[in-house]
Amino acid sequence: MRYCPALLVCVACLTSSRILLAEPAHLPKTDRIPVLAWSAIPQSQTSDARYRELADCGFTIGYSSFSNVKEATKALDAAHSAGGQVLVSLSQLATDPRGTVLPLMNHPGLAGYYIRDEPPVSDFANEAKLIDQIRAVDRDHLIYVNLLPDYATPDQTGVPTYPEYVNRFVATVPSSFLSFDYYPIEGRTVRASWYSNLGIIADAARKANKPFWAFALSLRHFAYPTATIENLREEVYSDLAYGAQGIEYFTYWKPGFDSGDSPIDGNGNRTAVYDRVKQMNLEIRALSPVFLGSHVESLGHTGAHIPSGTTPYHLASPLMSLKTEGDGAIVTVLARDKHRFLIVVNRDFQHSMPTAIEFEQGKPVQRVGKDATLHPLDGSAQRVNVDPGDALIFTWSVP
Repeated sequence: MRYCPALLVCVACLTSSRILLAEPAHLPKTDRIPVLAWSAIPQSQTSDARYRELADCGFTIGYSSFSNVKEATKALDAAHSAGGQVLVSLSQLATDPRGTVLPLMNHPGLAGYYIRDEPPVSDFANEAKLIDQIRAVDRDHLIYVNLLPDYATPDQTGVPTYPEYVNRFVATVPSSFLSFDYYPIEGRTVRASWYSNLGIIADAARKANKPFWAFALSLRHFAYPTATIENLREEVYSDLAYGAQGIEYFTYWKPGFDSGDSPIDGNGNRTAVYDRVKQMNLEIRALSPVFLGSHVESLGHTGAHIPSGTTPYHLASPLMSLKTEGDGAIVTVLARDKHRFLIVVNRDFQHSMPTAIEFEQGKPVQRVGKDATLHPLDGSAQRVNVDPGDALIFTWSVP
């Protein structure tokens, strides 16, 4: 039997076409979720190579302190060459805001200005005054203040309750967004008030019509363990499920105080944590089309015992049933325009979570992969094992 070469070419073309058509669709691309590195690159280590290394780890912004505007400008140059930006901390900003801002404000490597970390209420008025002075010169860049967590004492916050602390800040300090640090994983347990604190911040941000940013821990210190991918997922996906619009890491470069592993050690060398943070940041970047610009439409928790300060999840269309084993999950629906995203986050960073989920028949729901690929469901009922701390994501559109 003789074969026709032309026929073979046609068959190859048809096969190639089928392969191309079979490739999964993707969510439309968006801008990237901001990812901030605390203690990014010391002034003495400023170089193009160091800022490329920071960008390669998935960070979009590095927060560093500088002794003067000239040194800050060197860092801005290096960050911009790597495609990133710097949140600048300068002591001169408090004494000469106009003179400090003017030589920096037009630099493309500038993300914004660091004002204060963990202030008490008594400092709010001074911070507000400084921010007004900065914005009289530069209204375009970020103004950064980071708040205490709810396990801070009244002596630290300056008021009897944590909600009062947050509400006083929102009413007084015109920062660009709300930011708070909370490190929920101690040893092999999660602090009891983690989700309550997320809810307080998310609610305050919504009422103020501001975004909020939240932390993941990448530095071993005190009772906090070395970061694993499971720990990072637990923290980051919880933040994002509650509506966070930026992720922060404490820290990138190992600080001077007694501590352990961080992405870059005290001698400037990469550690295993660098690769784990990079993996997490790749996931954040790929899933920016899910989380960036989305707001929480509904949120609750599953499990025999839901966390303090939270409410049970209540089913809503197109979800018909949802059963999670183990400790339970955060279940949230995020909305952006006509897009809806169902996020199921395993609250257990040590064990996988068997999950059974069923959608209404005929509803065009798709599962979202880690790379933002879209996968039509094979039937309305799904059984999935959600990895420790990980997130299961589905999407659909509304009229």
